[in-house]
Amino acid sequence: SPLKPFTVFRDRLRDGSDGPAMIVIPVGEFWMGSPESEEGRNDNERRHRVRIERPFAIGQYAVTFDEYDRFCAATGRQPKDEGWGRGNRPVTNVSWHDAVDYTEWLLAQTGQVYRLPTEAEWEYAARAGTETAFWWGNSITPGQANFDGSYSCRQGRKGAYRAQTIPVDQFQPNPWGLYQVHGNVWEWTGSCYDKDYGGRETRYAGENEVGPLAVRGGSWFDIPARVRAAYRARFVPALRDSYRGFRLARSL
Repeated sequence: SPLKPFTVFRDRLRDGSDGPAMIVIPVGEFWMGSPESEEGRNDNERRHRVRIERPFAIGQYAVTFDEYDRFCAATGRQPKDEGWGRGNRPVTNVSWHDAVDYTEWLLAQTGQVYRLPTEAEWEYAARAGTETAFWWGNSITPGQANFDGSYSCRQGRKGAYRAQTIPVDQFQPNPWGLYQVHGNVWEWTGSCYDKDYGGRETRYAGENEVGPLAVRGGSWFDIPARVRAAYRARFVPALRDSYRGFRLARSL
């Protein structure tokens, strides 16, 4: 029977163990981008209506070191960390190519089509039906997300700047069950970056497309404005650093 919306499931890997936790996201429409009144807004956030035509699944959490290390053990890779711990923290120092290779390994393990979310799918799932700067409202505190808490946003209180990643299951999930769509690590998407939102945000980057890829969500290093749901950044696909990880998508 078809999976119901917001169901959490895990595909079985070849050794019989469970794969990453995924959440079913239904079709729907949303306002992508930000209203002109939003604090911290940039000129690449043109607000426009987008319809998600097909249901898909997205990772409940960013991919963790535990999950990625299994792929590395099988493929002879050695992912770098910053000495903050591995385990249930989000994997970092992964390029866009590394993330895509991991999705292809999961396909071989499960027979299911894993990939990176398009930029539109990412924002749709992160917003979870909300239209505010963050899924819970328009201000943010370090008790809600991992960012540079020495800066404030609107009436949000200043607080801790943790200066590193934290485990992926901390803080409250959004209304659709996703954890840490704001802060902790930037997340690679599968879409090429287009400043003016010309349609690439709804498409997966093809092999012949060139240029930077869109990343979303902000990180532990960023000020509040950069962890808003509408905030967009772009990076070349070969880049690896301590701010960047990724969240999976899966076709249904």
